[in-house]
Amino acid sequence: KADLKLCCPFHEEAAATIVEGLRDVATYEGEDAVFECRLSREGAQDAQWFLGDVPLQSNEMNEIRVQGTRHSLILRKVTLEDCGSISFKVGQHSSAA
Repeated sequence: KADLKLCCPFHEEAAATIVEGLRDVATYEGEDAVFECRLSREGAQDAQWFLGDVPLQSNEMNEIRVQGTRHSLILRKVTLEDCGSISFKVGQHSSAA
């Protein structure tokens, strides 16, 4: 009698990295501004957008989209108060515009 044993070593997926960073966006007051970046893999749970040091969430003024490895931030009807540094962070990696 032979016993069959399967050994499945634990395989930890590599952390996502930013492969296409943010670009500066110029727009007029009252228009939308769209920022995009692309990650090395899908499913990153720790991705976060920031305006200055303030974390952004999807709401009536900000739309955050994830389509595969592409992450997008749409700032609706920007005002002068929206001017500043936009950044995207995932794990230990970040990109700013």
